[in-house]
Amino acid sequence: MHYCLSEMNNYIQIKIEDLTSEQSEILIAELGDHGFNGFEEGENFLNAYIEEKNLNEDELQKIIAWHQLRFTKNVIEQKNWNEEWEKNFEPVIVKDFVAVRAEFHQPVKTVKHEIIITPKMSFGTGHHATTFLMMQVMHDIDFENKTVFDFGTGTGILAILAEKLGASSIAAIDNDTWSINNAKENIERNHCRNIHLRLSNTLPATAKFNIILANINKNVIMEHLKALSQLVDENGQVLVSGFLPDDEPDILNLAYKIGLKHKHIFQRDQWIAIWLIP
Repeated sequence: MHYCLSEMNNYIQIKIEDLTSEQSEILIAELGDHGFNGFEEGENFLNAYIEEKNLNEDELQKIIAWHQLRFTKNVIEQKNWNEEWEKNFEPVIVKDFVAVRAEFHQPVKTVKHEIIITPKMSFGTGHHATTFLMMQVMHDIDFENKTVFDFGTGTGILAILAEKLGASSIAAIDNDTWSINNAKENIERNHCRNIHLRLSNTLPATAKFNIILANINKNVIMEHLKALSQLVDENGQVLVSGFLPDDEPDILNLAYKIGLKHKHIFQRDQWIAIWLIP
């Protein structure tokens, strides 16, 4: 799942206060399906960001009213998002497996792999539970000499980790130009050579992959899971995330219908990741 703020346009900031952490997680999922692409969680509040031109205030009012909450709205003019994000950016560490840090952090010497990224207003940094979950699941999969498809690569963090784990070739796509540019920067920063990055919202037509990574949201996963299942080889793995525990039955029912079985389900902070196999 990638959530990013473009540096080119004005944004609307929606601030929702006096909500529980569970409400915050649900709202992130719901607002993400309605064009919001930047989020900042704090104690008892959630800031959600959307490009000014994409805001549908009627839909927003319905969502917030359903949760019996209130919001305030501010216009955020163009600014240096990097500077804002760096103020609170801390390394993300998944046990002794991998650390995600910025270049201005000290090296993390207690992990097997390090990923250095340019911090942006994005959940592709590993801070969001779904990205953390995907990296956690990747620890248990053999990537050595495997072909990988990263659907919705965002900052490129999962593709970068796949190469560090030995993948021979990674196809990574995203439909957002800003994300592709950021992923390219991060791929170069980590000296990766096996990642083939492409701006696209169309899946490969005939390719087959050993491993598929899809960390996006429920609606996109539901729409594309059948097509993704046709891209994985018979002994392959499909890792999907970006949804809440209540979404699990819908994902699994669809998976079973198209010939996928679930091997394991992981949960963190009201978000889940599902490991599927043919």
